[in-house]
Amino acid sequence: MTTSRFDIHEHITTQIITAIEQGVGDFQLPWRHAGQISRPRNVRTKQAYRGVNILALWAAAYSFGYTSATWGTYRQWAETGAQVRKGEKASYVVFYKELEFAREDAADAETETRLFARATPVFAAEQVDGFKTELAGNDREVEPIAAAESFVMAAGATINHGGDRAYYRPSTDSIQLPERHAFVGSATSTPQEAYYSTLLHELTHWTAPEHRCDRTLGKRFGDDAYAMEELVAELGAAFLCADLGITAAPRLDHAQYIASWLKVLKADKKAIFNAAGAASKAVAFLGGSG
Repeated sequence: MTTSRFDIHEHITTQIITAIEQGVGDFQLPWRHAGQISRPRNVRTKQAYRGVNILALWAAAYSFGYTSATWGTYRQWAETGAQVRKGEKASYVVFYKELEFAREDAADAETETRLFARATPVFAAEQVDGFKTELAGNDREVEPIAAAESFVMAAGATINHGGDRAYYRPSTDSIQLPERHAFVGSATSTPQEAYYSTLLHELTHWTAPEHRCDRTLGKRFGDDAYAMEELVAELGAAFLCADLGITAAPRLDHAQYIASWLKVLKADKKAIFNAAGAASKAVAFLGGSG
């Protein structure tokens, strides 16, 4: 009997697609209904997960109702004195390992390096006994919106206000936003949060040119390059909102973008990995934790 090989790329992509489809209508990154958001962190290292692992764990948290944002392997939880409960289902993160192989052509070098994805099962704090969840917000020494203002200023982008649209214009290398008073709140975000989450979206677009992060910008709505860049910008904004303590605000053209993202994700199981990696690179360029 042949056992099908576990494909971590397909597994995580399917998990994220499912999370989006479950929440279509009220779905918004990073798959949280309201309130403060934060990056998933490892219980042993205290470091935030990066790239697609952020999305994979946000999606798992959304699906199962976890809110602690603290994750670890079975062994890591045991090292803290906690115990994963029997029967709990693991979520997965992915790490890449470099392995050397003999070159088939043996032209210039005898060996070549290849990247291999390694799937690692992890569990949320809600799945273990004997662990005290730290209260969210205790380590926030700076008022979140003030932190966002300082972060944006440090990036050095040219930001203009006026009109009724938000966009990044490559020809002038500048960001255009409506006046601050034009932003309105919603059931899950204040006007200030809506303003900064929009600005962080456009700031991620600003990192696209070759001399910054070198990404391809799409020409029109609906093409794959456009959808990928919009997904990168939304992920970048979501990562930055999590880092800066800002609740992400839903876009006005929300449903259209969700449809375009799903099209790309369903066509290419590695698209979300590439988009998340590009978003992390953009965040790191801007001075975030990447």
